[in-house]
Amino acid sequence: MSAMSQERGSRGTAEVDVLNISNDDAAFILGKNGKTKEKIARVSGADLDLYEQNLTLEIRGTEAERRRAKKYVECVMAQRVGPVTIEDSGDDDDLTVIQVPTEAVGFVTGSNGNFLRQVEEEWGTLMFFADFRGRDHGRQGETEKLAIFGPRRGRRGAQLKVMAAVETKVPNYFTGTGRERDEMDDGDDDEEWGTKTLVLKPDELSYALGKKGMTRKKLAKSSGCIVEYVGYTVFMSGTRVERTRAQEYLGWLFDQLKGPVYVDGWEDRDDCTMVDVPRDCVGYVTGARRATLGKIEEEWGTLMFFMSTNMRARDRDAEVGGRRDFDGSEKLAIFGPRRGRRGAELKCMSAVETKRPGYFTRDIRKHTSDIEGFASDTYPMDESELSYALGKDGTTRRKLARA
Repeated sequence: MSAMSQERGSRGTAEVDVLNISNDDAAFILGKNGKTKEKIARVSGADLDLYEQNLTLEIRGTEAERRRAKKYVECVMAQRVGPVTIEDSGDDDDLTVIQVPTEAVGFVTGSNGNFLRQVEEEWGTLMFFADFRGRDHGRQGETEKLAIFGPRRGRRGAQLKVMAAVETKVPNYFTGTGRERDEMDDGDDDEEWGTKTLVLKPDELSYALGKKGMTRKKLAKSSGCIVEYVGYTVFMSGTRVERTRAQEYLGWLFDQLKGPVYVDGWEDRDDCTMVDVPRDCVGYVTGARRATLGKIEEEWGTLMFFMSTNMRARDRDAEVGGRRDFDGSEKLAIFGPRRGRRGAELKCMSAVETKRPGYFTRDIRKHTSDIEGFASDTYPMDESELSYALGKDGTTRRKLARA
């Protein structure tokens, strides 16, 4: 490792640490297209500027952010010359260590390290195999120790992703002897944050996973919970509310295999939006083999299904004389975070309007909400304005939304 000198100054409100590095270290810290430097900055929370001309690295941030960034930089530089050895005092509360059986190390690493890099990208972590001085991290010889640095949620997500990969290569390694509990017992759990597990049958796993893992991703996004399948065991990690929602949503998915599902008390939930969809539009909103609903769920991170209800007579009474000509509707339940629910709701309303013009917009007027937080404004447009605001294939609308 190159010799490093350290200076301290201030730029703006953030303190600055300056590290002198070698030319080889500079290339390693920068990484391909600057990816490694960006990764260190993202995981540590610090800002990094690398000056290749005078071979200095400036690190800005709070004391904790700078300390983490320097530690990660030293680990990256150590990788260039040999195995990484970490002094693990446990002071930074930013490390999870997972035991990877020797025969699965290559599988977990992936070709040219691609699997680990993908996990790092997905969960905002920094990961590498390392030796440790400090706390006891398990057996020697039979396993390699994989260090995962980052915030708690990111570390847990990455940990479960690696456990799932190991379980594919070495079946029952984590789930066959109850070791999943030991693996989760890393000092991270508290009264609010934790992990719940549920063992599935083979046919249930296939359904809960979905095509290309889409059902698992849908469960995770809509509930806000980390959801991963390690062998036949579902791991749900997050806050108590997130874990409860993930388990409920998974249960409803399985209930749909037996028939239509009705969620009692949906009116009192803060994670549910209900849309009345005319019966003659249900097929259009759903799409062939549920393709349209699936796309909306994926785009907005929601869970959506039509609820079976015995309330239709009451609904009919409530609608007569109202703003719609009622001929029967189905209730489409949308579960997930507020922004996602609203986006999915508007997408469904748009689909219904295509099939039934005026169904939702007949009495719409211009309205600007006075609410400070999340709310909706409406702006009626004529046909020419709509065409311009929509753009070719909806590109202008998407541009406005992103901006």
